[in-house]
Amino acid sequence: MKKILVITLLLSQISLIAQDYKFGKVSKEELKEKFYPLDSTADAAYLYKKEYVMFQYDGTLGWTVVKSVHERIKLYTLKDIEFATEKVSLYQNRGNKETLVGLKATTYNLEGSKIVKTKLKSKDVFKESLTESYILEKFTMPNLKKGSIIEWKYKKVSPFYYYIDDIEFQSTIPIKNLEVKVRIPEYFFFKNHYKGHLGKYFKKGKVGRSIKYSYREQSNKRRLKTTSYTETVDLNENTFEIREKDIQPLDDKEPFVYNINQYQAGAKFELSYVKFPNSPIKYYSTSWGKVSKQIFKSSLFGREIIKNKYYNNDLQNLLKSTNSDLEKVALIFNFVKFRMKWNGKYGKYTDKGVVKAYKEKVGNVADINLILISMLRSAGLNSNPVLVSSKGNGIPLFPTLDGFDYVISMVEFPSGGYVLLDATEPYSPPNILPARALNWNGRKVTKEGISSWVRLDAPSHALEENNLIVKVSEDLMLHGMIRTKYSNLNALNYRKRYNHVKDDNVLSKIEEDYNIEVDNFKVENKVNLGKPIVRSIKFSSENFVEGINGKLYIEPLLFLTQYNNPFKLKSRNFPVDFATPWKDRNIVSIQIPKGYKVEKLPESIFISLPNNLAAFKYDIIQKGSKINTVSTLQFNKAKIIPENYNNLKEFYSQLVKKQSEKIVLVKM
Repeated sequence: MKKILVITLLLSQISLIAQDYKFGKVSKEELKEKFYPLDSTADAAYLYKKEYVMFQYDGTLGWTVVKSVHERIKLYTLKDIEFATEKVSLYQNRGNKETLVGLKATTYNLEGSKIVKTKLKSKDVFKESLTESYILEKFTMPNLKKGSIIEWKYKKVSPFYYYIDDIEFQSTIPIKNLEVKVRIPEYFFFKNHYKGHLGKYFKKGKVGRSIKYSYREQSNKRRLKTTSYTETVDLNENTFEIREKDIQPLDDKEPFVYNINQYQAGAKFELSYVKFPNSPIKYYSTSWGKVSKQIFKSSLFGREIIKNKYYNNDLQNLLKSTNSDLEKVALIFNFVKFRMKWNGKYGKYTDKGVVKAYKEKVGNVADINLILISMLRSAGLNSNPVLVSSKGNGIPLFPTLDGFDYVISMVEFPSGGYVLLDATEPYSPPNILPARALNWNGRKVTKEGISSWVRLDAPSHALEENNLIVKVSEDLMLHGMIRTKYSNLNALNYRKRYNHVKDDNVLSKIEEDYNIEVDNFKVENKVNLGKPIVRSIKFSSENFVEGINGKLYIEPLLFLTQYNNPFKLKSRNFPVDFATPWKDRNIVSIQIPKGYKVEKLPESIFISLPNNLAAFKYDIIQKGSKINTVSTLQFNKAKIIPENYNNLKEFYSQLVKKQSEKIVLVKM
C-alpha cells in the first residue's frame, strides 16, 4: 500500500489584531504634519511598524517561517534619509534559501491638494552577495522630499524553522504605533530572551489551529484503485504579542557608543527542542563549545587553515634568515598585512577562499586572518583562530552560530604568554586590536576543535600625553611648543586617521581644533608601529589669556581644557563604551610675564569613581617664574555600565568646573 500525502493548511479560531493602517491609505493630515507631536526635534518617525511571524506547512517544503513586515515612515526632514533604505538579509545553505516575496513600496508626497504616489520599481531592488551564506536584498525609496511618507510591505519566507529573526521594539526614531505578533506551533519549544531597557514584554497566549490534509491510497489488486481521504489535525499555537503606542527612541546622540542598534529594546527566540507527534525529542539548545566546533568543522573555516601550498615559496623566502619565534611572528604578520587588502567585509567563514584571496591580494576578515594562521602554523608556531563577536554584532544572549562574525589569530609561546593579531588592520601592532574587534570575549579553537574563552581587552591603556611650554608676550600673545605622544590604541587610531592625509589638511585641522596658529609641526614614527606617535607643534595664539583692569586671566590648560560635559542625559540605558581603558596626561608650563605676579591659583583636586573605575587628578603650583599644571584623567575599564552613568556625569561636571578656573596675575 502506497500513501501519497497532499497537505494544505486551514487556520481556525485565529484572533487577529485589528489593523489601523491599510497599505496605500495615507491621509493628507499625515502628509501635512510638520513635526512629530511628542518630539518636535525628531527628523523622522515610524507612523506604523508591524511584524507578524508565523509557521506554515507545505507538503513539499515542510515547515517554513513567514515574517510579514509593514512599515510606514514620515520624513519630517531629510536628515534621517537612511530610513528610506530597507535592507533584508537572506540566508542560504545546502540548496535551501530564504526569499523575499510580495514586495510593495510607495513614496507619498502632497503637491497642492493632491497626494502623489511614486511606486518603487522592481529594477531598483538590488541584491548584494555578502558571503557564500548571506545575500542582502535592498532598496531605496524614490522621490524623497521633506515631508514625504514612505511605506513598504513584504514577506520573508524561510525554510530554516529553527531560527526566528530578532524582533525590535524600538528604534533611533520614535514609533507611533507598534504591532508585533509571533505564533509558534506547540511542536516547537522556543526560549524567549529580552534585550534593552524599554520595559516592554510580550503578552503570551494560546490559540487553536487546524491542519487539514488530503492523501491518496493506491491498491495493488487486479484493478488499480486510488482512494482519496481528507483528515484534520488540531494543534495549539503559543502566541507572543505586543501592541504599543508612542515608543520613545533610543538616544543615539551621546558619545561613546559604537553601535546603538545592539541596545535597542527587543526580543530574541532560541529554539530549545522540537517534539512532533509520535517522534522523539530533537534538541537544538547548544553550548559555545559546540558552536565553536561546528564552525571549525566547516569547509569554509578549518579546512582553509590546512591549505598551505599556495604560499610555501613566499614563506620560505621570508623566514630564511631567522629562527626566533618573535621575529617569525613579526615577519609573517607584517607580510600578510601589507600583501592583503581588507575588502571591509566581516565574517567567520572565508568569502573567496584563502587560495583565491591570496592570489588576488584581497579578502574578507576570515580570508585574511586564516591565511595568517596557516602561515604561522607552517612556520612552527602555535597559532589558533579566535572567534569574535564584533562590536557591530553586539554581545550574544545565548550560544548561536550568529554569535560570532569575526575571527583573529592567537599565537601562544612555549615560555608562556601570547599575542593576538588582526591582519585586516595595517596599523595594528601585535596585541593592539582595532576597536571593532574589542568586544566581549573571544573563543579560541585548537586543531582538535577544542575551544576556550580568551579575553580581548587591550593589555595597556590607550595613552595621550601632552607636554606644553608657553610664554605670554607683552601684547598677550601666546608663543609655545606642544609635544604629544600617542601610544597603543591611540597610536593606531592616529595612524588610521592621518597617515593618508596631506600635511596641509592635518595642519588646518589642528588649528581649527586648538584655536591656534601653527608655525611648524612634525610627526615621528608614522610607520614604525612598534613606537608611539610623537607630534611636535610650534604655535602662537591670541586666545586663552584675557587682560582686565590690569590683571591677567589665564586658562591653566590653554587649548587642552575640557569645556563641556559630554554626558547630558538624565539617564542612559546603554553602556559608555570607550573601547579600551585610557589615560590622558597634560603637563603645561606657563612662563609668568615680566612685571606680573600670581594673585590666585586654582586649588588642586582629586576625584574618583567607585571600584577604581576612573580618577582625575589636577595639580597646579608656582615654581619660580613658572606656573606648572599637571592634569591626569584615567579610566581603568573600557565600559561604564548604565548604573554608573549618573556618577560619571557628576565626575565630568566636577572636572569641567575645575578646568574652567583661571590663573589670576596682577602687576607688581
